[in-house]
Amino acid sequence: MTGTVNMRETIDKHILRNGLVLLGERMEAVESAAFVFMVPAGAARLPEGCSGAGNVVIDWVFRGAGDKDSRQLGDALDGLGLHRASAVKSAHIIIGGTLEASNLAEALKLYADIITKPRLEQEQFEPARQLAMDGVLALDDDPRQKVGLIVREKFYAGPLGRSPVGNIEDLKALTAERTRRIIQNGFNLSDTIFAVAGKYDFDSIIRQFEDSFETEQQERLAPVKSGSKGDRYTHVSNEGAQVHIGIMTGTVTVNDDDYYNARAAISVLSGGMSARLFTEVREKRGLCYAIGARYHTLKEAAGVMCYAGTTPDKAQETLDVITAEFNRLSEGMSEEEIGRAKVGLKSSLILQSESSSSRAGGIANDHYLLGRVRSLDEIKAKIEEASVDSVLGFLRANKFEGFTVVTIGPQEVMVK
Repeated sequence: MTGTVNMRETIDKHILRNGLVLLGERMEAVESAAFVFMVPAGAARLPEGCSGAGNVVIDWVFRGAGDKDSRQLGDALDGLGLHRASAVKSAHIIIGGTLEASNLAEALKLYADIITKPRLEQEQFEPARQLAMDGVLALDDDPRQKVGLIVREKFYAGPLGRSPVGNIEDLKALTAERTRRIIQNGFNLSDTIFAVAGKYDFDSIIRQFEDSFETEQQERLAPVKSGSKGDRYTHVSNEGAQVHIGIMTGTVTVNDDDYYNARAAISVLSGGMSARLFTEVREKRGLCYAIGARYHTLKEAAGVMCYAGTTPDKAQETLDVITAEFNRLSEGMSEEEIGRAKVGLKSSLILQSESSSSRAGGIANDHYLLGRVRSLDEIKAKIEEASVDSVLGFLRANKFEGFTVVTIGPQEVMVK
């Protein structure tokens, strides 16, 4: 079926007979096109004992596809001037790129082979697995990222928060045959979403996809069964000179009526150098050298993630002041704070609207999370509706509590 959504930003949409969803948004001011495939083979969908396999998959499928070996495929992609992008998320593996619009059709031809005809040659498996293992080892040099991965894993009911990076033990045990089965099961076109933004011809894309991706309807994947949450507090011993603190607390998902009130509240808390966490924790008390909080959502649940980097002697007070600021938020806020929060949110929206890659990812993510695509005008209008009263009403009905805390460093803290 084909159709458009009646908004100022027109969304092109077509669904193949096998269920693969095609989405597009024209950006008349650009000469580029960005595209993403959301393939349902994310970290939460991996079999037990295969943590980290998503990164092996992303690398291995690009090591030869169709009639091209690894070198030929790499040369062909580079020859198109393609800026590749890939990521492992909870529900999906995301692959795509940005390039000059005139090369889009040829790029999609190559990606059709990558997704439907990867060679998966045995001799190319070990280099892909080794790169994934290197990514795990590199986390020891990036404790800020590491604490964020662990706190997400503990906060979300397993396996929803499973780390996309994985662990060394699972990767060492991973075999080529098991990874092939993951690809066979996870690269399900009936649950795949494709999105393009920028300059493109949607009718031509439809015809190309009907030739390259049209298959029999595949059995739809069952929802991920969530288990229990992890420990409320986890400490990872490290003899470094800093303590890295990761905190998460629950909030509403993107499909909730209070989503924009939640985003405004988080911006008051951590939307810049005038926001409360930066002012109260760093500037007034000098407790940490880095601090920030941001919204994070899955389809099933959402939370506020906070990070602070401090010294062992200040770690406990840093944690206590951060949680106190979360709790104090519902006691009141000024019109000025809400005004700054709304300006910051709209500024981010404007930056997204000028980036074809951000917009392609945004419309694909909207379709997955909401079943529809929000226009930029709709998002802007919803941000404008947020007020002191609406944000405080949301906070009083949805208090930040039940904090999940992870620390990396030489000293533990007490979670009250």
